[in-house]
Amino acid sequence: MKDLVWNKTLSVEVDEIDEDHRRLVDLFNILNHAVADGDPADYQEAVLEELICCTVWHFRHEERLMLKYAYEEFEEHKTEHRNLIESAKELQQKFLQTDRQIANKDFEFLEHWLTEHILVADMKLGAYLAEVM
Repeated sequence: MKDLVWNKTLSVEVDEIDEDHRRLVDLFNILNHAVADGDPADYQEAVLEELICCTVWHFRHEERLMLKYAYEEFEEHKTEHRNLIESAKELQQKFLQTDRQIANKDFEFLEHWLTEHILVADMKLGAYLAEVM
């Protein structure tokens, strides 16, 4: 699996959100390398946990901004956050309950939900916030 590369395509033009997204991309890449390099399962588990925890924190950060600036699509965006976290936790449970390995299809899932969420939902949010902040 190739690394995700942060570039302007992923920028939502709101610095504090972009900083969070950069961190999530970095953690995705750390996890990717841990799996590719055959690092111990406990290390992979720790990185996956950190990725999920940072994602939860980031989503709460976005939700706080949406509330502060009265984002009209708050409920839809929050529902998407909830669904993404549930999916990530299911992947984590699968990792813990099976052979403690992350399959390529799981990385594809992680990459897809990270980039798709940024490129669709967060771009709309960023455009809104850029106008009202």
